[in-house]
Amino acid sequence: MPKLPLSNLMLYRSAMPEAATGTMCAGIGDSEFDRDTALTRREPGVYDIDLSAGWTIINAVNGGYLLAVLGRALADTLPHGDPFTISAHYLTASQPGPAVVRADVVRTGRTLSTGQASLFQYDDQGREVERIRVLASYGDLDSLPDDVRTTAKPPAIPPMAHCFGPEDGPAPVDGSSAITDRLMLKLDPSTLGWALGQPSGKGEMRAWFGLADGRDHDPLSLLLAVDALPPTAFELGIKGWVPTVELTVHVRSRPAPGPLRVSITTRNLAGGFLEEDAEVWDSADRLVAQSRQLARVRLG
Repeated sequence: MPKLPLSNLMLYRSAMPEAATGTMCAGIGDSEFDRDTALTRREPGVYDIDLSAGWTIINAVNGGYLLAVLGRALADTLPHGDPFTISAHYLTASQPGPAVVRADVVRTGRTLSTGQASLFQYDDQGREVERIRVLASYGDLDSLPDDVRTTAKPPAIPPMAHCFGPEDGPAPVDGSSAITDRLMLKLDPSTLGWALGQPSGKGEMRAWFGLADGRDHDPLSLLLAVDALPPTAFELGIKGWVPTVELTVHVRSRPAPGPLRVSITTRNLAGGFLEEDAEVWDSADRLVAQSRQLARVRLG
């Protein structure tokens, strides 16, 4: 996703889910996320969508939101409905407005189906430009055996009340990061040195994550979750745009209701590129998604 330097925490301001206020939460299918990722089928494998400006950072559309859009197209195209693994190459930044998604079946099997999809927009000269291309395998998460053998542990994030949200910082910066109004994002204070001008140098970011309207999570929203936190580059003391080159997500389980915990780490920055490894844990302490992305760092 395009990621920008933050002059303070409030550019990534969040909103508590409506469940915390005692009012009705949006259900899966009735959320702004569902409306903004909805596609109109023009013909088999060809879909129209108007990319919402509500999921942008400055003028570029968030990469996780785009992945969810293409993920929804593949779920409609393939005989299986759940993404197991999806790999995306971001060719050029997407803009809010009309787009076309073209999806194809590569192979179908009894337990897994594989497909590919691309999103296209027109440039200022009226030429069709491919923005993002994905290759994915889909299956049925509910059919997986209940057999977990892991050494992975949930991230140690303080309770939500001890993390930072919109009420804990100064007034928002010019409202240019529209996606933040659609997220419940409570950041671990130990990964917020960058917001105080004192980055830790560790390349870590952790947060409680949800959608602002309280919608529970499903496999498609996990594709958003892995790419919605501030970049780990900030804690490395780097300011600037950190565009994603490639992003691969593995969805391991259908998430339980409730907020997610997302942990992202970077171990190696070299040659102007860094990796971000993400883990997403649900309220039942299950590892429900993992991802790795390669991102470019604008040094100097």
